[in-house]
Amino acid sequence: MHSCDFLGADFSSRPTRRKPVVVAQGRAVGGAVKLEALHAFDTLEAFGAFLKRPGPWVGGFDFPFGLPRELVEHLGWPTEWLPLMRHYAALERSAIRDTFAAFCNARPVGGKFAHRATDAPAGASSSMKWVNPPVAYMLHAGVPLLLEAGAHLPGLLDGDRTRVALEAYPGLLARELIGRRSYKNDDALKHTPERLIARKDIVAALEQGRTRLGLRLKLTPAQHDALIADASGDRLDAVLCLVQAAWAGSREDWGLPADFDPVEGWIVSA
Repeated sequence: MHSCDFLGADFSSRPTRRKPVVVAQGRAVGGAVKLEALHAFDTLEAFGAFLKRPGPWVGGFDFPFGLPRELVEHLGWPTEWLPLMRHYAALERSAIRDTFAAFCNARPVGGKFAHRATDAPAGASSSMKWVNPPVAYMLHAGVPLLLEAGAHLPGLLDGDRTRVALEAYPGLLARELIGRRSYKNDDALKHTPERLIARKDIVAALEQGRTRLGLRLKLTPAQHDALIADASGDRLDAVLCLVQAAWAGSREDWGLPADFDPVEGWIVSA
């Protein structure tokens, strides 16, 4: 496994003090990942400054790195990744919403959204969704920060190879561990005992290394309690992304398929 820091980022496209971007930072120790710190950033600027810190690091980021090729070609947008991302970043959110809504409205029920090839194996939403979850806006806010930081995005953009950014998705690993059970909610009225138990089960499975990624998570008792106590699931999601990043660090080509579509990107470990 690469000797470096591993990062996992639970992203928000409009972070606040109440709902920050949360980054889990860890290191590989034998066949385990040791959680070393949890960082919270309540502005995109602060998170962007963190990404510029010197490497080596490998990060798993919970936002899409690409758009469905079907959508891009239909709209006549650039079909090379960097020009496409620059075009997309220059749009206002309202224009993105209106453009995507018009695309969906012209399509039959049940097939409104275009999907990337990685969405089905990862169980992820289409990266053009603008609500529940607003991943289209997360892409719009997140990818420019990686570009500005000069990070290396394998298969998409050649950058500083001591700072490697991969698209991660905590739901992929969480579902492997607890199926479809809900483990988080931002609404305090929905902080149920069932969700608390689900978080306990995820943390226990991670600590025991009971995942196909074959890595154990090493936590202090205080970290263990903090992950379970956070009913929003933001800290736990950051840690799930951290484990995906650490797994990628031990794989040839970061565990990405050789032939993934460079317009769409790929979710690591899918």
